[in-house]
Amino acid sequence: FVLKDYQKQRILVFMNPDIDPFGSGYHIIQSKIAIGSGTIFGKGLFNGTQSQLNFLPENHTDFIFSVIGEELGFVGSIFVIFLYFLLLYRTLVIAKSSEDIFGSLLACGIFSMWLFQVFINVGMTLGIMPVTGIPLPFMSYGGSALLMNLFCVGILMNVYLRRKKMMFE
Repeated sequence: FVLKDYQKQRILVFMNPDIDPFGSGYHIIQSKIAIGSGTIFGKGLFNGTQSQLNFLPENHTDFIFSVIGEELGFVGSIFVIFLYFLLLYRTLVIAKSSEDIFGSLLACGIFSMWLFQVFINVGMTLGIMPVTGIPLPFMSYGGSALLMNLFCVGILMNVYLRRKKMMFE
């Protein structure tokens, strides 16, 4: 009684995409095929069949990690996740090194935002999270998300440069 019909359909498709393979479940099925066909080293850059032949919808935005998995394989996917780990680790180091509480909270907020976006987007493409429109930071096509992420990098750089508590006398 609480959910509308389309919300119930999304939950059912999340649990079993094969219920509607040509409708609501199409995205996740094609995403799993793309990632699985990449194997260990991938098919090569710009040689992915699912992404280049447009079987994978929204491959430049929501499902960019599927394209990475197909074209660069398991090794490329792990490398991208490792780069995100380094970015997140460095963000926590900046948050911890700041003696200013506001700077620490800013860095923790940026860390949380990036962690959430990476976790949801990668989980969505692997089929362990529901399909949403959350972009993969610095990878997905789109100007507004990239601009916000670059603003966040600028804020982190500022927090790092001013990590010592300022005294006004």
